Amino acid sequence: MIISASTDYRKAAQAKLPPFLFHYIDGGSYGEHTLKHNTSDLADIALKQRVLKNMSELDLSTELFGEELSLPMVLAPVGLTGMYARRGEVQAAKAAENKGIPFCMSTVSVCPIEEVVPTIDRKMWFQLYVLRDRGFMKNVLERAKAAGVKTLVFTVDMPVPGARYRDMHSGMSGPNAAMRRVLQAMTHPSWALDVGLLGKPHDLGNISTYRGEPTKLEDYIGWLGKNFDPSISWQDLEWIRDFWDGPMIIKGILDAEDAKDAVRFGADGIVVSNHGGRQLDGVLSSVKALPDIADAVKGDIKILVDSGIRTGLDVVRMIALGADCTLLGRSYIYALAAAGQKGVENLLDLYQKEMRVAMTLTGAKNLSELNQDALIQHNK
Repeated sequence: MIISASTDYRKAAQAKLPPFLFHYIDGGSYGEHTLKHNTSDLADIALKQRVLKNMSELDLSTELFGEELSLPMVLAPVGLTGMYARRGEVQAAKAAENKGIPFCMSTVSVCPIEEVVPTIDRKMWFQLYVLRDRGFMKNVLERAKAAGVKTLVFTVDMPVPGARYRDMHSGMSGPNAAMRRVLQAMTHPSWALDVGLLGKPHDLGNISTYRGEPTKLEDYIGWLGKNFDPSISWQDLEWIRDFWDGPMIIKGILDAEDAKDAVRFGADGIVVSNHGGRQLDGVLSSVKALPDIADAVKGDIKILVDSGIRTGLDVVRMIALGADCTLLGRSYIYALAAAGQKGVENLLDLYQKEMRVAMTLTGAKNLSELNQDALIQHNK
């Protein structure tokens, strides 16, 4: 077991959350092999210790798409964030702003765009899928642009939903799911009061705004299944590239040839990602895929990475392997579920401290100096 702040917050989240919510965020697809390798492969990357380098001036900040970030981190888009804490997207966005990093809202958030944007001064990012309902896509993009969102993250590794068997066992889906969720809520009174009762409405805010009627949790899995589009191709993104005049990031890249296609398409960035091990089990961990992709497109496009990051050390490893920035998903949701906005801020503080120790003892004074010289091996 990897001992970290994320591990502690995971335990606290498991105790507080109804099982259907905990296993939804904690689980992966099929046998969850890629889910496990995402963390274990990262932990195996060895750092090279250097000493007596005068590390009194250390800079962890970076610039990304014209935006100043205090840390090379973004809170990743996570569906149903508002079910993990009362109006969870609002709390997460405030935590990110207070720590000087971006928050990216999911298409399938509980809070709609219009609820979150007025609560922060920093520009929020927005994530979108290619869906069969192009009317919804156009509507939500127009609303995001009107709200002042500048950066669009386009997720392309979900043309069909992954086989997530934990959800069928936990009550997120499967027979008698609604009844099982109610019974689980009754046995977790802290969550039931804070989120279940006081955190309403529990619908998919962005979709409900478009449809003009609530899209409840029981509609969530069905709506997703009907609207994901297996016919997706690069051509389907062209009208969005024409419409969206801000940075556009393609999320879900694991192969160097796909990364080159993203450059040719005109994307501003990519996210090296296997969807946290929640889609195709057996694919490479993100950290194993990253070096080849960095070799292919570093300098031509901004490279972000997610999946498996549980510590500030992991952030350092990813940057050293060629990433420009990282996205945090599960780890911040565990902290949010356990302690709300303060939990997320505390987690980011701990990641920052871990990064400072790692960079001090590898001799990298800033992120531009953090490269493969900081590693004993990079495990291509």
